[in-house]
Amino acid sequence: MAQLGWIAGPVVMVMLSIATSRFLLSGSRHWEEKLHLLGCCKLGVKMCGFIQQLTLFGATIGYTVTASISLVAIKRSNCFHNSGGKDPCHTSYYPYLLAFGISEITLSQIPNFDKLSWLSTVAAVMSFTYSGIGLAPGVAKVAGTHSFLYYCYVEWRNVLAVTRRDTVKSPPLEMKTMKKATRFSLAVTSIFYILCGCTGHAAFGGIAPGNLLTDKGLSNPFWLIDIANAAIVIHLVGAYQVFAQPIFALVEKTAAKSFPNSQFITKDIKIPIPGFGSYNLSLSKLVWMTFFVILTTVISMILPFFNDVVGFLGALGYWPLTVYFPAEMYIAQKKIAEWSMRWICLQILSLFVLAVALSAAAGSVIGVVHDLKVYRLLKTNK
Repeated sequence: MAQLGWIAGPVVMVMLSIATSRFLLSGSRHWEEKLHLLGCCKLGVKMCGFIQQLTLFGATIGYTVTASISLVAIKRSNCFHNSGGKDPCHTSYYPYLLAFGISEITLSQIPNFDKLSWLSTVAAVMSFTYSGIGLAPGVAKVAGTHSFLYYCYVEWRNVLAVTRRDTVKSPPLEMKTMKKATRFSLAVTSIFYILCGCTGHAAFGGIAPGNLLTDKGLSNPFWLIDIANAAIVIHLVGAYQVFAQPIFALVEKTAAKSFPNSQFITKDIKIPIPGFGSYNLSLSKLVWMTFFVILTTVISMILPFFNDVVGFLGALGYWPLTVYFPAEMYIAQKKIAEWSMRWICLQILSLFVLAVALSAAAGSVIGVVHDLKVYRLLKTNK
């Protein structure tokens, strides 16, 4: 909105929303298998999988940074209130980064994490909590929110894409269920996203803060903003695991296939827990998952640039995963002839989205370069 203005901004958002919904609704539950069936080369399938895993990895880093920022915001908000605004309340991110990392190490060892159905309910409640708190005062002040509602938008869209293959029960047919869920979620999130982008631009113009709950945005009533930031933290604690579990599963599957006779990988140690039966501890999972969480935490400490880094990864993965490969699958499925009007329109749309994605990626890179100019390693007290 800040760069495109009132006319082009909403138009582009609506077009991208329509393109996203059309291609996701025409996709397949097992996209890897579908790409093979449609004759896509192994390189294309591997590239698609790599981009997806990279996007998930980047999201876990972004969530670690964002959760720590929200925790710091709660600390500073209470400090400002108690001191009457006289204390600058400088607070370091790093203790909160470490606390978040320790909590994720613990949660990563929960067995059958994908079967915790209540997690989706908690995430939805937390999403509506912080988005509602941010949007209501924002509309009253002609000030919406941009980034922190973007978390909600991306969360709903990406969790849908990540968990779609193994959490849908049948009957009814999985494809019918997923189409209804995708259509509804994209409609709701698109409305929220466009509303928030427009109201935020109306209030702040080109200087809208990245997160109104932490970046010189809403500050009163302080207790209500604290609740919103706490809701973000609770949401991201679970969201981290949702995005990390596919990476965990991929590594475990690859390791088991490569080293089928290794007891370190295949053997579980049963630990009796009074009143709860026994817990099967896998040393390989313990080592791998702990290493992964430590890695994301360390990267978060070294490069705490949430908006631009995650924006770059999102731009990198949006075109191939949401437009290019689904469009090619649609063309092959419907047997659309080359150089027909429909084929030409699809190619033009694909090129247009590619140009938008490259522009967004370039803007994110410029933002990262700007951040690096003022950043000092391990000196991010706020």
